[in-house]
Amino acid sequence: MLVSPHILPLVLGLALTGFVTAKEPFKPNLGPELPRITVTCGDVTLLLRQATQWTPGRIDFRGKPMTTESSAYGTVFSFPDVGFIGTAHLENEPEKLQSLDFFLDDKKIDAPTAELKGSAFRLERKSRIRSFDLTNVTEIKDHRMYETTTVHTAEAVPLKLVYHFMHAWRPTVSAFLAGNDALPENTISGPLRDETEVARKFYINERVDWMAVYEPQSGQFAVSRLLQAPEQGGHIATIWNVPGTYRKFYLKCFEGKTVPTGFTGTWRMVTAFGSATPETWESAARTLAAKLQKP
Repeated sequence: MLVSPHILPLVLGLALTGFVTAKEPFKPNLGPELPRITVTCGDVTLLLRQATQWTPGRIDFRGKPMTTESSAYGTVFSFPDVGFIGTAHLENEPEKLQSLDFFLDDKKIDAPTAELKGSAFRLERKSRIRSFDLTNVTEIKDHRMYETTTVHTAEAVPLKLVYHFMHAWRPTVSAFLAGNDALPENTISGPLRDETEVARKFYINERVDWMAVYEPQSGQFAVSRLLQAPEQGGHIATIWNVPGTYRKFYLKCFEGKTVPTGFTGTWRMVTAFGSATPETWESAARTLAAKLQKP
């Protein structure tokens, strides 16, 4: 097909524009002009990504990754009329950031660099998802990671569900453990395998005070304890087993429920780490879970 020389520049321009747009990663409406920020405090390193609107992208302990970058983290809402909105879920509409504040060793950083190191870090992130005002605070201190999410809405909103504290543990994670403080001996545990019959299966699926996973390649484990949660909406812990991709933890709330008018609720979780053999990790995780009751 011949193209008129008069419209050739326009065709080339549109083609070039389309190429550039396809290659450019998503950029949120706020934040530094950096694709990634890596924060190290003590034994914990946290990757923050511009493309996922400054939510975590990977969590390392003692230089070894415990989670994968190939996922969405933070908080995401699922609406009956549209589906998922929040963090890296851009398929429907992006989360609208309202403010971002970075602090290193209690000093505000107006221009974050690609690498930050100190004894303590805090990111205060405010956004709006439809009628929800959302505040996420991510902290690293004392070799632990703290996540706090506060949700407010002035009007009643029906939801399919809300996920908080999504942690995409590496697909090499081989086992999980979860428990309730009221019945410390009645833990839920099991292997996380790659066989077809357990692919995409959900584990735990009930309300627990803490959960843990073991990663055998590094010989490390992680324990996440829920420190605060509102009674409204309920909450259950679940791990989605997707072989080759991740073993992903979710705190699920408001499943098939309506968030009431004027609702304000805060959820807070601490995640800490340790090293152990496959034979001793469950005992070590129980001990750490008990210590995390008073962070």
